[in-house]
Amino acid sequence: MPSRIEDYGLIGDLRTGALVGKDGSIDWMCLPRFDSGACFAALLGAPEHGRWIVAPTNPAKEIKRRYRKDTLILETDFETERGSVRVTDFMPPHQPSSHVIRMIEGLRGTVDVHMELILRFDYGKLAPWVTRLDDGALRAVAGPNMVILRSSADVSGKDLTTVSDFPVSAGQTEWFMLSYFPSHLPIPKALNVEKLLEQTNAFWTQWTAKCTYEGPYEEAVKRSLITLKALTYWPTGGITAAATTSLPEKIGGVRNWDYRCCWLRDASLALRVLQAAGYHEEAEDWRDWLVRAAAGSPDQVQVMYGMAGESFLKEWELDWLPGYEGSKPVRIGNAAVEQLQLDVYGELSGVMYHARNGEMSEHEQGIELEWALLEHLEKIWREPDEGIWEVRGSHNQFTHSKVMAWYAFDSAIKSSEQFGLNGPVDRWRAVRDEIHAEVCRDGFNPVAGTFVQFYGSDNVDASLLAIPKTGFLPIDDPRVQGTIRAIERDLIRDGFVMRYDTHQTDDGLPPGEGVFLPCSFWLAGAYALSGRLDDAKTLFERILALRNDLGLLSEEYDPTAKRMLGNFPQAFSHVSLLNAAFLLTRLECEHGVKSQSIARDHVDKP
Repeated sequence: MPSRIEDYGLIGDLRTGALVGKDGSIDWMCLPRFDSGACFAALLGAPEHGRWIVAPTNPAKEIKRRYRKDTLILETDFETERGSVRVTDFMPPHQPSSHVIRMIEGLRGTVDVHMELILRFDYGKLAPWVTRLDDGALRAVAGPNMVILRSSADVSGKDLTTVSDFPVSAGQTEWFMLSYFPSHLPIPKALNVEKLLEQTNAFWTQWTAKCTYEGPYEEAVKRSLITLKALTYWPTGGITAAATTSLPEKIGGVRNWDYRCCWLRDASLALRVLQAAGYHEEAEDWRDWLVRAAAGSPDQVQVMYGMAGESFLKEWELDWLPGYEGSKPVRIGNAAVEQLQLDVYGELSGVMYHARNGEMSEHEQGIELEWALLEHLEKIWREPDEGIWEVRGSHNQFTHSKVMAWYAFDSAIKSSEQFGLNGPVDRWRAVRDEIHAEVCRDGFNPVAGTFVQFYGSDNVDASLLAIPKTGFLPIDDPRVQGTIRAIERDLIRDGFVMRYDTHQTDDGLPPGEGVFLPCSFWLAGAYALSGRLDDAKTLFERILALRNDLGLLSEEYDPTAKRMLGNFPQAFSHVSLLNAAFLLTRLECEHGVKSQSIARDHVDKP
């Protein structure tokens, strides 16, 4: 049975990533792009679909783990009857190829260690052909893919599995390095693992040192920033929504999606918080990625792309995988790529405006793309769409989508006025005002005193918390406060926030899912802007307590079973954590100021 989602940690090299279990197993490892297949897939099923375990032969009495300070280097200490060992897992960034390195260091006594490697490609379906090289390394080939296993310990093969058993005494270190290469290339020379560890430590500590945040949540902020950086595909600047696919939003259910793509919405939000924390280079890299990915006709712009900008992300199912704890189907690709989601235009226009407020250099092609997208939005903003939650099988006039369409034009107007850009401001103002009037008329229920999920609906949606955040209406507007009260009344479960009531409004799927962690952070932000700082801090710190022992968050949480749900680690959750931390810190620096005018000064800032 697979481990709980929160029992995993992420390592990565800015090309790909692997999930390392608390028990010393790596049960999920992608090849050099998140969308290009997997070397192991046991997290989604059983060990026969691939696994790599390095751990004491006998069960450990105690396991402690941590990331080395300000890095993505994972250290796991195993305490046994005979002694203790430390397994250090890492992937060196910016190398010509991807390498997973596992170092076993003796801390006390002598510990017998077992290594078992079950290599499977193409999502656990394909066993490779394994041969031994002249230098003792093992080469495994499956079609276009090749991995090389080098080690300081002797290894042998048994039943399509590579194994090694060896003792490690105090002061002794053994190591394994699994390296990926295209199978048609020559076999590269061995690398020095100690030197790679030093280089990896230096890279992450130097990168983290650029963080400009100072405040009470520094540990959580830095870990979230490192996680977002780890989900970045360095060769192109794309940012993936998560490192995994098909981890369920309900155990045993069908809400299992592939999140190893670059959503324009999620990436825009990620870049805003990265820039707010002092990381301007990432903003320019992503802007350049966007210009390349979205090149072509504006009416062909998609809500998501592959990490290199691929547009073909057809969804299909892997029927040979049993799914995480029986949660089927396991999906590759995402059918939401074909949806209309109007809010994406708002996020794009907003991130461009805020990037100009930062240190991002101007880019003529970026401006042309932005203006072309707005011209297209003028034609389509009245259409129903699938909305931020990507409902399947239905279209609605989602209030949040219209608010974000308003935000797109509002941000473009600000960019033109503040930075001297030549845009059709008068025309944009007219569209902006028309959208605003329609939302206030059709998206608000005057009897209930709240904005609603979509025109004509009686239900609320946590996405309505964007209304004050974008500046669509001030936080002290009675309609906004009525919406916050309705969300508190209808969407809070066990102290956390649902996206919407899946029993009342759904997308043709069976109802039921966990509480949605980004929405809980949004409500904390709404409390803060409302002057309810104590409520904001209480909710924020309650969500922080849900992070696993490594500071990582998934997409959702089951408060009854007290376990994480959804893909992991989730960029959207960490982005929302950062936004809330930045907002709370700024307001606390105002010495507990309650005035609405000061609160409004913080609207629409990361």
